Amino acid sequence: MNTITEILNWISNSLLLPVIVLLLAAMAAALVSLGGFSSSCLVLLRQRKERERLLEAIRSGQEIEPGKLGTGIFARHLAELASLNWDELECEKRITEYEMKYEHELERSRFMMKVAPMLGLMGTLIPMGPALGGLASGDIGSMAYNMQIAFATTVVGCFAAGVGLLIYSVRRHWYAEEISNLRYVLERQLKMRGEA
Repeated sequence: MNTITEILNWISNSLLLPVIVLLLAAMAAALVSLGGFSSSCLVLLRQRKERERLLEAIRSGQEIEPGKLGTGIFARHLAELASLNWDELECEKRITEYEMKYEHELERSRFMMKVAPMLGLMGTLIPMGPALGGLASGDIGSMAYNMQIAFATTVVGCFAAGVGLLIYSVRRHWYAEEISNLRYVLERQLKMRGEA
């Protein structure tokens, strides 16, 4: 039994360095993602007025002319749908492609949101064994050092997961609103065609 526990301890302790390296990589990825998210947030806020203007024009029954829609993401998507001549099947396929692209973009945040806490927990539990060993042998310095590692890895893991959760939640809302608006415009165009 002692041999088995020693093997488990050796495996556990050998995982500490890879876990710390992965946590540092997750922290760097979280900071880069946060920067990109902030940038896209500013762009989308600027484009919101243009999108509302387009939706209001569509609600009032104005014809959509691809060349006069603007330059925002929503306007580009509308121009693509208009270039398909508002064919229901083709437009639905294109909207589904946008949806899949958005899901793919959300996957990175979802991955970070799930993996970072696991790494943080591993980084917390692995040094606890040596810390308890140091406490039992009276080596307070070793115990303090290992406890410091345990708490630091927990904080880094929680931070990276929090950034992932923030980005995932906000982007999921944006993307759902975009898809909903595109489906609304498609239905509106099909209805106007049916009435004509």
